[in-house]
Formats: sequence, C-alpha cells, structure tokens
Amino acid sequence: MANVLNKEKQDQVLALGRLGWALRRIEKATGVRRETASAYLRAAGIAVRPAGRWGRAPPNPANEVTADLGVNSAEALQLSNPANEVTADSQELAHSDKSFASPFRELIEDQLARGRNAFGIYQQLVDQNGFTASYESVKRFVRALRKNAQPQAHPVIETAPGEEGQVDYGEGPMVRHPESGKYRRTRLFVFTLGYSRKSVRLLTWKSSAEIWARLHEMAFRRLGGAPKTVVLDNLKEGVLTPDIYEPALNPLYRDVLKHYGVVALPCRIRHPNRKGKVESSIGHTQRTPLKGQHFDSLEAAQAYLDNWEARWADTRIHGTTKRQVAAMFAEEKPHLLPLPAEPFRYYRFGQRGVHLDGHLEVEGAYYSVPPGHIGKRLFVQWDELCVRILEPSTGQLLREHVRQRRGSFRTRGEDRPAKVPPTTLQLLSRARRAGKNIGELCAEIHRRDGETGVRRMLGVFRLTRNFGQARVEDACAAALEVGVPTYRFVRRYLERSALAPVSLKQVDPLIRQLTHYRDVISRLTEGEKA
Repeated sequence: MANVLNKEKQDQVLALGRLGWALRRIEKATGVRRETASAYLRAAGIAVRPAGRWGRAPPNPANEVTADLGVNSAEALQLSNPANEVTADSQELAHSDKSFASPFRELIEDQLARGRNAFGIYQQLVDQNGFTASYESVKRFVRALRKNAQPQAHPVIETAPGEEGQVDYGEGPMVRHPESGKYRRTRLFVFTLGYSRKSVRLLTWKSSAEIWARLHEMAFRRLGGAPKTVVLDNLKEGVLTPDIYEPALNPLYRDVLKHYGVVALPCRIRHPNRKGKVESSIGHTQRTPLKGQHFDSLEAAQAYLDNWEARWADTRIHGTTKRQVAAMFAEEKPHLLPLPAEPFRYYRFGQRGVHLDGHLEVEGAYYSVPPGHIGKRLFVQWDELCVRILEPSTGQLLREHVRQRRGSFRTRGEDRPAKVPPTTLQLLSRARRAGKNIGELCAEIHRRDGETGVRRMLGVFRLTRNFGQARVEDACAAALEVGVPTYRFVRRYLERSALAPVSLKQVDPLIRQLTHYRDVISRLTEGEKA
C-alpha cells in the first residue's frame, strides 16, 4: 500500500465502504486518497462501488445487500431500482408476506405505539426474536405502517368551572441579565385554568422549590382565586419522588397548596397529554408574542407579556370552545376558591442528623430532640422565628423551638438525659477530688447548663494547670460566695490576682465587682423574702 493509515482512519474507510460510498465521496469525507482507500477496501473483501453515470444515480448498495440476504426475486427486482423504494405500494408491501418483518407485525405496531423508532425495533427483533434479515426490511415495513396509520383521536378533557388548573415551565425570551450584561434565556411559567383556558404567564431567571411555590402564589393572586386541583409535571420543584400511586410532593410546595386549599395531582410518567391545555398555551406563547424577541430587562419583558395577555390572549376566540377566553373566565372566577387573608410564610427545609448529645444543628445553633432519635436523620423546617423538627416517615411535629443565635443551645427539660453519661460523672468526681470548692462549682455548672457545661468544666481543670490548684480553689470559693459560679468569673479572678506585685489600683476593681455582686444578691434575696 502506498500509505499506511492509523487504526482510526482504517475503521472510517472500511465503515464508509460497507455503506456503499463511492471512492470520491470517501476521499472528500476522510481526506484519504482514492487509491489508498481502494487498496484497504479490496484487502478487507469489500466491493468498491463503481462510478456513477451522467444523469443517473448509481444503485443503492443497501438495497443490494438486502437482496443478497435472501429476498425473493420479486422483491429483489423491486429493490434494484432506488426509485421503486419510494414509489412502490407500501400498503401492499406491509399487508403482504413479501417482507421479512411481516411475521412480527403485531410486535412492531406495539413498539411504534410506545414511540420507538425503527432501529430500536430492529435491535429488539434481532436480540429477542431471532430476526435474521436486514435493517432495511424493518425500516421499509415501519415506513409503510406509518404511512397508512390513521391518526389517533385525542379526547378533550372537560372540567367544571374552578375545578382544575394546569401548570408547567417553558422557555422564555432572551433578556439582558443585570449582572453580566449579556442576553440569557429566561424561564416561562404558565398556569392555565381547565375550564376557561385563562392563563397567567410569568417570567423568571431560575427555578427552585421556593420560586416554584411563589409563582403559584402570584398566579392565584392574579386570578383572584385558586382552583381545587393543580395538574403538574414530575419536576423536582413540585414532586420529589414520582410514583404511579403515591408520588411524594416537595414539602414546601405541598404546604403552600394546603395554605390555599389546593390539591396537587402529578401526571403519570410519560403521560404529557394529561396537561395538554397548558402545553398548548406554552406553545402559543412561544410562537406568537415571544418569537424572536429580545428585552433589556425582565420587568420590560413581563410588562410586554402582560399587555399581550390582556390585549390579545384574553380577547381571542378559543379554537376548542369557540368562545372568548375572557367571557369564560368571567363565568369561572366565582367558582374559584377564595384567597386567605395572609400570604404563606415561607421557610427553608432540609435533613439533619441527631448528635450524641441529643441535639441537631441548624445554621450554627443546636436544638434538642426527644429521646430515642440519636443517630437518625430528621426533617427540619426553619425561618427567622422558629425551628420545627419533624418525623420523616409520618411528618409528625416532634419539637418546635425559638430560633437561636449561632453557637447557642436550646434544650427542653424533658429532652435532657435521665441518666448522666459516665464521662460527665467522671468529670464531676475528678472535680470533687481536686477540691471542695472546685467540685461545688462544677456541680453547679452542670446543674445549670447540663451537657453543654462539660466544656466549661474542662476549662476549670485547665485553669488548675495554669494557676495551680490552690489558687483555683480560692477563686471558686469567691465565685460561690458572691453567687456567680461561672467559668468566666473564675478565669478573670485568677488573671487579676496573678498580677505581681499587686497594687491597690489592680485590686480595687475586683473588690468593687465582688461588692456589686454581693449587693445584687442581697437585694434579690430580700425581694424573695418579701
């Protein structure tokens, strides 16, 4: 051979040769000279396609291969001319026994009804039914069935006024983004009432569970009411787990609809015709007002869409009902559910694991859960005011806490462990061995703070290493005397008393603070006695 091709080029040339491409066409597509390609094809036993004649296309090699596989003489004669493939009576071919695919007619029709293409059907016939003929036989048979198939009628789903609404996303117009300054594709949210075909069209940059729920709320506000049911697709913003019988709704979306008294009805998988009214409305919006449009801001695009909605969409005569959309909506509006007085209060949600101390973490703060949930993952809902802890399987409310700042603990009395963990008992025993006052101070810290005071007790032990056990004992005695048994007071006491030599200026602030604590405690004691 004049030239040696790499493996990839060889595979390309051989594949195109098997398809029956001419040498000139192979050279143009791959860049390999005709002489080299011809040598590789002949070495592989592939016949080189002869050049065509002026005014006449060369024969279709796919038909020649099909005829060589055992097609009878009548079909081979028909396939020898490519024009016959188009002009032949496909209906007669499909209903006769001349095609190798005719014994599998019922199977092919069933697969076509499921939306499969001819090549997928051919692969299934080869793998599962022992089909030995070529793909061309299946392709011609499928083409004949499709040509003679009668279009199926789709019934119109009729609903009562205020009974149903359908919702979905579509592609919106190109709008200049305020941050990047470049045109970006927006998302088109469409909510269509089933009876009147009245639609609400809203534009948004992106989507999330909260945005999806807020768009529904805006649609209800614009319509002046809400339908009893909402038919939607199985997108993640609305449906977490698609299922034929028990689909799991997004918690935020479910609660928003519950706030308005609406029930969600997700479509079955691969049944988009169930919400054909909103699909038609999306297509109408994309083809008519938004086709080829560009806007400088999202507000300008929404204003343009609202004006088109009022001027043209609401005043048109609908093709199915033969009535004006605005007139039908006037009949339907009194049947919509009334809107609640207050809008929905949105929250964030997620899953959190319960730690060994019986708390879970939400944005840096810790909240207690009932006993028996350590190691489990629970659902949590939170906003600026409160935190709600839910049981994952039943949705039961386990605890509701007031929102805390970062680093804080919120523990209910019944959530405290009835039995102190052994490690805490060991710390308290160690504190008593270190000194009487140290033991009393640590016991008071544990009584007040519970398990969260363990780290403060460890801080007291650290002070004994830095300042000595005798000094810490005296500092704890002073803290107990003034009624402030805290780690912070002991540390400050030790830091100030550690100054040497000790002057009156350094001692006076501490004495004044101790005196102030004594006065406060005495006043509180007198008030309790009174």
